[in-house]
Amino acid sequence: MRFLFVIQGEGRGHLTQAISLAQILQAAGHEVVRAVVGLAERRPIPAFFAEQFPAPYTPLATPEMIYSPITNHLRVGVTVGRAFGQLGTFRKSMRQLSETIQREQPDLVINFFELLCGLTYAFHKPSVPVVSVAHQFMALHPDFPFPAKKWLDKVTFLALVRLNAIGSTELFGLSFDQQADVPEKRLRVVPPLLRKEIAALKPTTEPFFLVYTTQAGLRSVVYRAHHRQPNQALRYYHAGVTNPEEQVDDTLTECQLDGQRYLADMARCEAVITTAGFESVCEAMYLGKPVLMMPQPNHYEQACNSLDGQRAGAGLASETFDLTQLIGYLAQHDTKANKRFRHWQSRVSGLFLASLSRVANAQGKGQSQQTGQVQTT
Repeated sequence: MRFLFVIQGEGRGHLTQAISLAQILQAAGHEVVRAVVGLAERRPIPAFFAEQFPAPYTPLATPEMIYSPITNHLRVGVTVGRAFGQLGTFRKSMRQLSETIQREQPDLVINFFELLCGLTYAFHKPSVPVVSVAHQFMALHPDFPFPAKKWLDKVTFLALVRLNAIGSTELFGLSFDQQADVPEKRLRVVPPLLRKEIAALKPTTEPFFLVYTTQAGLRSVVYRAHHRQPNQALRYYHAGVTNPEEQVDDTLTECQLDGQRYLADMARCEAVITTAGFESVCEAMYLGKPVLMMPQPNHYEQACNSLDGQRAGAGLASETFDLTQLIGYLAQHDTKANKRFRHWQSRVSGLFLASLSRVANAQGKGQSQQTGQVQTT
């Protein structure tokens, strides 16, 4: 079968998932003909994706999330307002995506939570079937945990999830653990898509915490926590580092973003501190590392991720970068979570291949039946 990917380019999670699924499909003899990557205007394709994705790719202008440079909060109103100001650009992007799908004629389109894909299927109605893949679709599951007392945020988040799902035959909800499917919502629960490099790592435990933040403004938060616990060694990955490593003092090292070195450090560390991105939490669970999950301020999706990760035994959900809290938690971490997660994640290839094949075959039968009815008529 021939597949076309549409990928949200914000952060690294969806891009990494797309690389993983492309590897699974190619190993099974299928072809990924192209990826269309949604990125904010003038933002380049991340280097790791350009190096590892095994097919041609095309950037697509898409809405950008805006964060406050002072408070690090996600500015929802500003994000929405800027998106409305660029409607002409996004209409052009939808037209380009529709034309790409028609030109490539894949058997199936796979959407990694790129909003413009759902909108393209709403307004342009491409003839090629689409399925959607993301942890966010687990929000449609009846057992998914939501933060308390944030009704408007919940409604907005669910609206975004449903917009992404427009046109999809099935929704593949990436989950920390095995849960029941929800057929009435087209939701199929599947294991996380992780980079194949992680399976080759041999976890050890060295006395340092690994820190990863996506927004540069959180650097000050990390520094404050470090000054409160100066004896706790930290290796801190963020986008503001120009050299491979920069030694700040005896116990704090800032590291340039590098996927291979980051995973190697994760395999060696004692625990992980992250802003509750689904991918990083899954990698830590695979390697048996407790996680302090601190959502980006005002980022409702990450707040959901942290509660869901805590439910599955990944670690501790926290609203603050609290090293003392993490140190106190380590002794009570559920060490069996790693075994459960690895068993669940080992099924990823079989479940995805079977599910995608079933969707494609069902679509083919439907088209054959329609053709037969037309001929009979």
